[in-house]
Amino acid sequence: MDPEFPDPEHRNPLAEDCRRCPALAAARNRICWGAGPEEADLVVVGEAPAAGEPEVDRWKGGNWTGMAYSGRRSGRKIRAMVEELGREAYYTNAVKCFPSAAVPAGDPEAAAALDRPPHETDNREPSPEERANCRSYLRREIEQVAPECVLATGKHATQSLLAVEDRTVEGFLDLVLEVQPCPTLGVPVLPVFHPSYQEVWISRLGHDRASYLAAVGEALAAAGA
Repeated sequence: MDPEFPDPEHRNPLAEDCRRCPALAAARNRICWGAGPEEADLVVVGEAPAAGEPEVDRWKGGNWTGMAYSGRRSGRKIRAMVEELGREAYYTNAVKCFPSAAVPAGDPEAAAALDRPPHETDNREPSPEERANCRSYLRREIEQVAPECVLATGKHATQSLLAVEDRTVEGFLDLVLEVQPCPTLGVPVLPVFHPSYQEVWISRLGHDRASYLAAVGEALAAAGA
């Protein structure tokens, strides 16, 4: 099922520009802000935008569209899953800019040396400092939307969200499909697999796609969403 492409009118820029992280500012094509209805009962959080695919028609990815989860791989997968669940969601990332492997974190000289964004396909993990720099944007989005639940897609998105509660993530598999109370955040968090890897990992929990989807729906209902 091909999900509906996100409406650019629902893009939610929280700043005209941001240069808290020199390496990310140098690597990005655009800041990838959250997108979706601000009255949604679900917020879907990813880790960070990928490099994207500027040559494709619509699903170029957030680094090019400026909207989270708008790539033809992960974006289409997670949006299709949420649509199958019959939910309406606001989509965002814990880190709003593409972290390129060509521009190492913590190397402002390398970042400053670039005169244009690098069109690298290799992502790196955002550094803890980069996640912390972006966390105020993420918290503001969650406050704006005031969802019933936050769907954390993957280990790193879960780590960014639980850091608000001064929690670390060690055994991510143990958290998948288990609702995490987050009183500081003000909304429960449900960790699920990142859409790029869910086909590989859902069998580890004894699921196929249909039963995994049903389990996500049941966990959301248990969280009050």
